[in-house]
Formats: sequence, structure tokens, C-alpha cells
Amino acid sequence: MDEPIRATRPEPPPHVSAEIEVAATPIPKWAIGEFFGTFLLVFFGCGSVCAAVTLGAQVGVFQVAIVWGLGIATAIYLTGSLSSAHLNPAVTIASAAWSRFPARLVAPYILVQMLGAFAAAALLYGIFSGAISSYETKNKITRGASGSEATAMVFGEYFPNPGGKPLTEATREIMSPGRAFAAELAGTAILLLVIFCVTDERNANRPQLLTAATIGLTVTILISILGPLTMACFNPARDFGPRLFSALAGWKAVPFTTNGSGWLTVYVIAPIVGGLLGGAIYRVFFKAGYRA
Repeated sequence: MDEPIRATRPEPPPHVSAEIEVAATPIPKWAIGEFFGTFLLVFFGCGSVCAAVTLGAQVGVFQVAIVWGLGIATAIYLTGSLSSAHLNPAVTIASAAWSRFPARLVAPYILVQMLGAFAAAALLYGIFSGAISSYETKNKITRGASGSEATAMVFGEYFPNPGGKPLTEATREIMSPGRAFAAELAGTAILLLVIFCVTDERNANRPQLLTAATIGLTVTILISILGPLTMACFNPARDFGPRLFSALAGWKAVPFTTNGSGWLTVYVIAPIVGGLLGGAIYRVFFKAGYRA
């Protein structure tokens, strides 16, 4: 018979025994961490985009970016001890390639991340559906028709950033598929470099208790710079889960046709390649230095 799980975190008050038994669960703790961590990341981040686009709640990219950053930091603080808080297929794949993360867990981690992102999008739709419909009516946007990326953007990402308006031929010239790929690759590489460096125990200047905050602020900076161009994905689960939900929620083919194959190349492949590149830079230039 399995030993009962003991509640030891956080420490109980002095008058309560530390041997409190809690219900055992057949779900692995890493799955709980990755599901709820990714769920929170998307709920906070896409929620800020929903509020900004449909209700004008945020003014400017930075206000959306800081919510994303704080949301990511919160998710990491809550789930880091359960699953190391990857919350991102690019992080999981890079960790398997450049660290000691087990390859056998890569696919399960990614699947759970996708499920968490999809569930968060579904909840956000339930909350904001009225606001989204009102915005579409006010701006004469027909959901599922060309131009409805103006509202689909509250879930998935598009280049250039629609900003709540249908993309036009003129606005599309701002960001070509090649430049969008490069932007997502570079942004993810920087993010993964930061993640590897701030979590390396031999980095004497690592932020320790502020590790999650540092990662969150890095995302805030990157969104502030690249958000106006590609909406700053850096995370295939964050994009694909909500994008798939939006296709099922009435936007039909728009999420997968507006940027052609960009939904795959720019928002799935580029972050994965960027994550591997960031990990390689850490391994070649930083890791040896920390251990010298």
C-alpha cells in the first residue's frame, strides 16, 4: 500500500501537525504543474489581450506586456516545484536537448501544455464572448470571414499585429513571413538563454527567489519590442491551443489561413528552433564560464 502524501508545504501553523494527510491523486504532479501553469499563463496573458482589444482596458503594448510578464511569473511561482514550470514546448524541447530533462517526457509535457492553453482559451471565451460579439457588431466584423483576425487575435497570434483591425495589403507589408520567422526565433532564443542562465546554480549572480520575476520581466521586455510586429509568441502551446479553440468557436479557417503557413512556421517552428539556439548559446558561451 502506498504511503500517504504528507502536506509539508507551506509549513502549517504551530498548533497544527505537519503530518496532515492529503488525498492522493493518480495524476502525476508534473502534469498538474504543466496543465495549471500553462492555463494560468494563457488566462492572464490572453485575458489582457481580450480586455485590451474588446474593451480598451489597456493603453499601449506595455500594459499588455506587463500583465503577460506578471502572469508568467505567478504561474512559475505556483508550479515550479511540481514540474519545473516549463509551460512552453520550446522550453521542454530545449531542456531535453541541452539539459538533463528526460526525452520520454517531452511529448507528454507538450500535450498537457496544449490542453492547459486550450482550456484557458475556452474559459476566456465564456467570460468575454459578449464583449467580443459587441466589438464585432460595432466594427462590422463578420466572424469567420476575411478580416475577422481582428478579433481572432485575442486567442491566436498574427503578423503584423492586427491591433483589433482587419489586416490590409498595406499593413501586411510591415512584416513579411521571413522577418516574422526571424523575430520569433530571436525572441525565443533570448528568452531561453535567460531561463538557462538564471536557473544555473553555479551562476553566482542568479536571482534565486526572483528567478520567476526575472523570466516574467524578460517576456515583458520582449513583448514590448516585438509585440507590435508578431504579437510576440515564443510559445507554441500558448499560440496553438487558443488558435485551435478560436477555429472551433466560429472563426473557422481564419486562424489557419490569414498568414498562410505562418501559423506553423512562425508560431510553432520558429520558437522551437529559437529555443534550441538559445540553449546552444548558453551551453557554449555561458555554462562553462559559470563552472570555471
